[in-house]
Amino acid sequence: LLKIVLCCLSDSEILGYALDTLYNIICNDEEEEQACDSASRSVGGTELFLLQWQDVCVIIFEFDFHVRWPGVKLLTALLKNQCVQVQGIILVSPMGVSRLMDLLADSREVIRNDGLLLLQQLTKSNAAIQKIVAFENAFERLLDIITEEGSSDGGIVVEDCLLLLVNLLKNNSSNQNFFKEGSYIQRMKPWFEVGDDNSGWSAQKVTNLHLMLQLVRVMVSPVNSPGATASCQKSMYQCGLLQQLCTILMATGVPADILTETINTVSEVIRGSQVNQDYFASVNAPSNPPRPAIVVLLMSMVNERQPFVLRCAVLYCFQCFLYKNQKGQGEIVATLLPSTIDANSISAGQLLCGGLFSVDSLSNWCAAVALAHALQDNLTQKEQLLRVQLATSLGKPPVSLLQQCTNILSQGSKVQTRVGLLMLLCTWINNCPIAVTHFLHNQENVPFLTAQISENLGEDERLVQGLCALLLGICIYYNDNSLENYTKEKLKQLIEKRIGKENFVEKLGFITKHELYSRAAQKPQPVFPSPEQMLFDHEFTKLVKELEGVITKAVHKSSEDEKKEEEVKKTLEQHDNIVTQYKELIREQDAQIQELKEQVASMSSQNEQMQTTVTQQLAQIQQHKDQYNILKLKLGKENQNQSNSQGDSSQVNGLQTEELTQLREEVEELRKQHPSPPPDTILSQVESQSAEINQMKTERQELLRRAEAGEEAKSLSESRAELEQQLASATSTVAILQTEQAKLQTEVQESKKELINVRKENYDRKVLLTIFFL
Repeated sequence: LLKIVLCCLSDSEILGYALDTLYNIICNDEEEEQACDSASRSVGGTELFLLQWQDVCVIIFEFDFHVRWPGVKLLTALLKNQCVQVQGIILVSPMGVSRLMDLLADSREVIRNDGLLLLQQLTKSNAAIQKIVAFENAFERLLDIITEEGSSDGGIVVEDCLLLLVNLLKNNSSNQNFFKEGSYIQRMKPWFEVGDDNSGWSAQKVTNLHLMLQLVRVMVSPVNSPGATASCQKSMYQCGLLQQLCTILMATGVPADILTETINTVSEVIRGSQVNQDYFASVNAPSNPPRPAIVVLLMSMVNERQPFVLRCAVLYCFQCFLYKNQKGQGEIVATLLPSTIDANSISAGQLLCGGLFSVDSLSNWCAAVALAHALQDNLTQKEQLLRVQLATSLGKPPVSLLQQCTNILSQGSKVQTRVGLLMLLCTWINNCPIAVTHFLHNQENVPFLTAQISENLGEDERLVQGLCALLLGICIYYNDNSLENYTKEKLKQLIEKRIGKENFVEKLGFITKHELYSRAAQKPQPVFPSPEQMLFDHEFTKLVKELEGVITKAVHKSSEDEKKEEEVKKTLEQHDNIVTQYKELIREQDAQIQELKEQVASMSSQNEQMQTTVTQQLAQIQQHKDQYNILKLKLGKENQNQSNSQGDSSQVNGLQTEELTQLREEVEELRKQHPSPPPDTILSQVESQSAEINQMKTERQELLRRAEAGEEAKSLSESRAELEQQLASATSTVAILQTEQAKLQTEVQESKKELINVRKENYDRKVLLTIFFL
């Protein structure tokens, strides 16, 4: 048949029949899948082995309907049977994916629709092809098709488009970022605009809404990177998508499965996003009087008549609302405190307490886990919850919530209830010494825990024993030794006597060995096949993993080891303080260095400016010198013409004489203001001082000769010192005279320059006057 395909390229009709025959040979219909034997699979593999990209070109590049349609179906069947091999052929072929993307733009709907099925198979589990398809403008085309087909009210084509979108976005961070940056999230909002009449939803509409909600969850899944998830959550809030989902959440007549999936979707849109969590807290149900959406959802969670999957979804929503939301945690705990309880309305705290002490074990577990999430990583709320008092019955004093939880534990309720309460207590007293003290203050709690751990119970009770060991271990690890009867050392001695350290550690290890523990640790959403298997919470598995090792070490440690550890901690704290001081010193030095660098840079810029200024001034001086030389040459030429103009020149010479006389007077005044001896006098003084110096040198040599002869040594030393002082004085006097002489010479040079400048100015004036009289 392949030979027929290759030989009949010129005849489209025969080529189409050949492709259709190949499709029928390798295709396995759903009805034939069970009856299909290995022979048909091997035929498909053989055909695939012979198929190359040239054959695919024949199938796809041909526009004729009789060839293209059976070709698309054939290639889809090949992808179903041998997906990886066909993907490899298409991926390495030039323009292969681009040609296949052209199928979405085909005006013939049957080819376009089958092209969607082909792309679904092509993009399965292949990130490279997914990226290529996305950058071939797939998002724009698919969203346009969904809009044209009627969005959620559309048919099977909308479902195929949504499935392809899920393929392109799931676990593909590059495509998710491209989808967000292309503002395609905003185009999803109209999908969720449902009317007031929500009765009579078709099965196709339900399927479409499921896939649309799944697509939203793909963008904000907890498995994505935190930055990408936060960015998508922000976009969904800004474009109003979250608000639209909350509208569906509070609407009436919505099918139960759509409502459940909407709750899960809203959960992941608000998880860890403070802005989205605050908005969700402000949503009210359309009831009279209006009630917060959180309260309405918690009513469903603690109601045993509601479907199991719906109750799980509400618990997940509540967990996501409290995830990294200390503000929300405080608001939930506040509804339990005596000062904030409103008798006329139902609060979230009242619903949680009601579920915690209900006869339904699933309600007990869900309420305990929900309350534990209100305390997660929040020391303030753990301490606040210790204030909660409960009225158990008339005529009896109220008891604390902590005490009531331990009372229910001791009554021997169902395993699910006890597991939930133990998880709540472990989360509550973890990293809270005050709560540990409150727990140990009840004299019955420690004996109950040791009795539970030491007994040999059945398989169903092993998990309870492990959780009791964990609770007792937390009481040891976070014990501040404020109670004399239950210090760390005494609790460890009690374990060694009543249980045995090895037995205690073995019972503690039962938690992580439980089969449901690993399932709960995989993802935050609580998904369980049945209510009985709902035992572990995802966040609690993290706590167990964190505490198991440290509790084991704490139990095996002796008092001496603890003292050594405390000393080591103190040493480390001192070391940390020293390191902190040095860091501060280094920061100060860095700041000083930075300031000095800035000063150096400023001075360098100033130096460059000054150098530029000096260069400009030197250029100006040179220019003035050149002008002066030119004027001097002109003056020599014009001296001959001065004698010809007597009348005018006499006036000019007279003017010049007056100015010269005035300048001489100014020079004399300057000399009077700064008197200095004439140069001849200075020279004579210098000569006399030089003579004195020579005479002193002669006397010094004579004295030295007398000192060598040994006569009058002491007097000679004194005379020598005096002569040296006189010599130094004379030397300094000579230096001063030389300095004054240099100053006088400088003044003389300046006077000469002034006279030259005056003559130049007079000459210029004379020239101007001559021109004027002429």
